[in-house]
Amino acid sequence: MTRSPPMAITRDIQSMTTFRNHSAEFLQHIRETGRAMVLTVNGRAAAVLQDAESYQRLLDLAAAANAEEGLRQGLEDVAMGRTRPAQDVFNDLRADYDLPR
Repeated sequence: MTRSPPMAITRDIQSMTTFRNHSAEFLQHIRETGRAMVLTVNGRAAAVLQDAESYQRLLDLAAAANAEEGLRQGLEDVAMGRTRPAQDVFNDLRADYDLPR
């Protein structure tokens, strides 16, 4: 897994006004460094700007973490006896929705 370099506060936190006036330069900086930029309004963080590749990596990591959590919960359900045979589930669905066998 590729990690972004640590944030450089003087370069990676900028006001929205400064970004608006130098957006092309900042976008180039983001592409070159792979670091996200925090944009502020009135001194408070308002948005995070990052390159598309880094954002996709973040989405992929979130999806993987979500899948891992689903598996963890499923294994916990099995360990705690919170399961039932699939055939029982199918029979209930057939009965609830008047489906043929």
